[in-house]
This record gives sequence, structure tokens and C-alpha cells, in this order.
Amino acid sequence: MNRNWNWHLWVGFVCALAGFFSYTFFVLFPITRDFPWVNLLLFAAGGILLIFGLVRAFGRPKLYRGKVFGSIFTIFALAMFGLFSYGLFYVARQMPPSTGAPRVGEKAPEFSLPDQDGKQVALTDLLASPGTQAVLLIFYRGYWVNTL
Repeated sequence: MNRNWNWHLWVGFVCALAGFFSYTFFVLFPITRDFPWVNLLLFAAGGILLIFGLVRAFGRPKLYRGKVFGSIFTIFALAMFGLFSYGLFYVARQMPPSTGAPRVGEKAPEFSLPDQDGKQVALTDLLASPGTQAVLLIFYRGYWVNTL
């Protein structure tokens, strides 16, 4: 007896792969960067299809293929979802709070920092240069560790 191809398993695994790897694309858009709802929907669709495919494979093994591959695909999909969730919901939230950072509209304190060439540049020097009325400061929040 010739068994049928269990397409639910393959499509479910492809959806899980898309949910894992497509975050690098969806991070470009603010609506999907702040909360990865598209990736979570892809993982959910993949999980539902994988479960449905496993039920077909184990429920009617004489009619459908996929007991071995379906189990392997499901384990890989769960591992990808776990790694994605751990990285996005735990590791990314471990940044220290920026309690000392200036707020929008606050006057910046006097400072002097090296530029890309290593030359010290002070805020008062920038404001005193001819034709300059204001200086735009852009702060990137990050976490750097000093190693000595």
C-alpha cells in the first residue's frame, strides 16, 4: 500500500523556520520591531500544522508518512521557538536602566568626548563655533563593559 505525503509536517516546519529567521527582516519596521507578533504568528501556525501532521502520522500510519521526520521537525521547531523566546524576551531585557540619562528637552551637561579621530571635542566648543545655533545630540543606549 502506498502511503500519502504528509504535507502538514513540511509546511509547519517551514513556517517555524520562517518565524525564527525572519526577525532580521521584520526588525526593520517599528510595528514589528517593538513586539514580534508576526514571528509569533508564524511559530503558532507552524506549531498547529506540525501537531496536525503528527496526529495524522501517528493516528493513521498506514495512510500517512511522517512519524520519524515529524517528531524530529517538531523537536527542532520547539528548540527554535525556545531560543527565539529566550533571546528576545529574556536576554534583550537584561540591559541596565538608564536612570542617569538626560531626558528629552533637558539641557545637556558640559562634557568633552573624543571624536572618530581621537581628538577631544567639548560641547562649549561646538556651540561657540561660528554659524552654530544649536547642537543635536543623539544618544544610543547600550551596555559596555570596561576591561582593564
